Amino acid sequence: MTMSVLQDIVLGEDEFRQISDLVYEHCGINLHDGKKELVRSRLAKRLHRGRFTSFSQYIKHVLEDPTGKEFSILVDSLSTNLTKFFREERHFEYMRSQLLPRLMKARQSRGQYRIRGWSAGCSSGEEPYSVALTLLEALGGKGRWDVKLLATDVSTQILERAQAGIYDRERIEPIPLPLRSKYLIAHHEGDKERYEVGPALRELVIFRYLNLMKDWPVKGPLDFIFCRNVMIYFDKPTQARLIHRFYDLLGSGGVLFTGHSESLTGIEHAFKYVQPTIYLKS
Repeated sequence: MTMSVLQDIVLGEDEFRQISDLVYEHCGINLHDGKKELVRSRLAKRLHRGRFTSFSQYIKHVLEDPTGKEFSILVDSLSTNLTKFFREERHFEYMRSQLLPRLMKARQSRGQYRIRGWSAGCSSGEEPYSVALTLLEALGGKGRWDVKLLATDVSTQILERAQAGIYDRERIEPIPLPLRSKYLIAHHEGDKERYEVGPALRELVIFRYLNLMKDWPVKGPLDFIFCRNVMIYFDKPTQARLIHRFYDLLGSGGVLFTGHSESLTGIEHAFKYVQPTIYLKS
């Protein structure tokens, strides 16, 4: 089947609605009518690889797959995993200058050295590794600190890439040179440079599959949660439920970081506004 033939395969309204309902019920992603062409073009590639001749045939295959693997592939196809190291730098600056100094002072005064965080929707790993690097630099190395960062995503394919922790040269450009040599391992493959996340960062990060719409096997209280550019896929009621669950999981003084296009305006919540996309549980 050629791509020109694929372009002629029609995604009917009933088929689009069936796909939309499946994805919404499973992981809360809201595929409104304006997403119909995106769904058609993204899934056309899967139809091509699987030699399906219609969307109905493909949907039937998804529903009849007892392993659930095909449904995971469908979700992967419709999710946009756009990320980079130190994306939205002001979040990391706030961690360095405000959150971590306050947290470290309070913990040390009580003889406690435990820090816990969560990267919810970690994509290909750049976010949690950036957080881990920021933590280690602030703490002056792990030392006596008990530090763990949970990194989760609904995409099994993207989690495999995150766990591999290998990135092309252009992907690690936001990391300052001194920190690259400190935390990354360079590999030269011909004229191509690739960088592998080193053991110091890997030791802090635990990658797991997690669907934000289901139960969370996450133990609190947490000190911070990064959930950035995830809620844009959800409708307001789903966002509200998610925000309330995050609030309950954070400890007093815990911080929620959201994406630059994700405002809590219009959602009733108990967080204290700190600055755009940064919210405090007081």
